[in-house]
Amino acid sequence: MRYASDFTRPLEGPSVHPVLTRQQTTSKWAPYDTARVHAQQDTLITLLRRRGADVVLLDPAPGCSAQHYPRDLGFVIEDVLFLARLNSPHRLPEAAALTRLAAAMPKVARLPEGTIEGGDVMLHDGSVLVGLSEETSPAGADTLQRALKQLGIDREVIPIPFATQGIVHLDDHFTIIAPHTALIHRAVFARPQARWFEQRFDLIDVTDEEALAVQANVLAIAPHTVVVAQGSDRIARALTTRGIEVLTVDYSEVTKLPGSLRCSTLPLLRA
Repeated sequence: MRYASDFTRPLEGPSVHPVLTRQQTTSKWAPYDTARVHAQQDTLITLLRRRGADVVLLDPAPGCSAQHYPRDLGFVIEDVLFLARLNSPHRLPEAAALTRLAAAMPKVARLPEGTIEGGDVMLHDGSVLVGLSEETSPAGADTLQRALKQLGIDREVIPIPFATQGIVHLDDHFTIIAPHTALIHRAVFARPQARWFEQRFDLIDVTDEEALAVQANVLAIAPHTVVVAQGSDRIARALTTRGIEVLTVDYSEVTKLPGSLRCSTLPLLRA
């Protein structure tokens, strides 16, 4: 994890990148209070440590407003840490601290082409789902598939397209919360893609309003234990009825940029 900075990039005006403008149509954006974000992050850190997790804090990345979302910076498949290829140049300083951390990791891979970010990457059975969002390109998904083959990792990369522009990452609209159980915001997927999900998962639907509030972006910390943001009452009830343990934290300030629990954590080793 990494604490938020006290810097928020402008959200309006001629200097705002068109990608950011499109993303604001599918997610809520607002300036945040840094002290409140830190307090809410501390609550999550305490919860994770009580549940047996070792939480490593990355060094600050001055001038980067999204730095409390390290999920974007990489992803682990089997025992390999893949360093992401970020789509936004202004976020490159965020990745520098992860590079330093990666020096202590046993296996690290750098992808040579395309763009791909961790919020678009999910492991499912023997495959790797890769959302083709505003931040991850088809070339990035193809490069990951070649890298897996070269590393001897027998997983198929399955690209997940969207039916609309402005998608920040896959995990804002689809998140695997337990084996073969997932949250889904169907409105952003074409019917064939939604049907593909239906054939493989017990799906819990997320409304447009819940998706705007990033409530699909939950954090699974064990096969049947999920951390959700306070206020996600309907989703929490749906999880509980399926026998999933639900832990709740107030993340209302963190989600203003936006992003939520999954975004603000980067798993390096799963027991």
